[in-house]
Amino acid sequence: MIEGTSIADKFTKIYASSFYYDEDGLAVWPAQVVNYTDKTQYLFRIEKGVLDVNDQSVNNYYSPDELKIPFRNIVYIGDSDTDIPCMKLVNVNGGHSIGVYNSETKDKSKVFRMLEENRIKYFEPADYSEGSSLEELLKTIIVRTKANEELEQVHYTCLKVEAEETHGQDEETKEKEILIDRLEASASFKNTHIIIKELQRVNNWTESEKEKLLKIALENNQVQLILSDEDVQKFFQKICNGNSENARKVLEKIDKRS
Repeated sequence: MIEGTSIADKFTKIYASSFYYDEDGLAVWPAQVVNYTDKTQYLFRIEKGVLDVNDQSVNNYYSPDELKIPFRNIVYIGDSDTDIPCMKLVNVNGGHSIGVYNSETKDKSKVFRMLEENRIKYFEPADYSEGSSLEELLKTIIVRTKANEELEQVHYTCLKVEAEETHGQDEETKEKEILIDRLEASASFKNTHIIIKELQRVNNWTESEKEKLLKIALENNQVQLILSDEDVQKFFQKICNGNSENARKVLEKIDKRS
């Protein structure tokens, strides 16, 4: 049906059941069958950009940034129980499943059930004409998808920068960074003491890491208020073995509170 329309050339690929025809043009055998379970395979092909039905790489793993059309950008429109597997697949993966109902009878019982069972996100009358509520819904989804993708690209850029800047970083360095971040975010005396205990187990701090810790001691109110506590004082005195301005300031605060 779609191949016989004026917009057929706008599609990259059209999947549908088809027949094998003899020399007289008579259908003699199903050449390709697309039933309700097979449909999900084609969604995965669209997601990964593997459109050739004979290409088995559709089963390969693709990282999120390699996906051609992620499920979050897929819109699936269906009107019957045979569409439910695809609707569910799209819906649970962040896409947009739309159930349509007969615009003449206005019987919504089926779409109400699909909505309740989390098969679909939206329902509209099966009116595909220009200006219909279905068209308006699709336009809204497109606007949202554009904004989402712009944000996703920022996210992937951040991941790329993080991977480049932490490449080759050993596990010990990563663990130290996590402890420093935890200390910086500490909002209670109890939690600060717990983190200090873990920090004390580390023997080799770089000058850069020491400066981060000293800055936290000067800026985090929870840390400042217990600088004179034995464990906190002992830790910071240990890393204040340089002549940096922050080291001097921390030692001064310790002296004042002792």
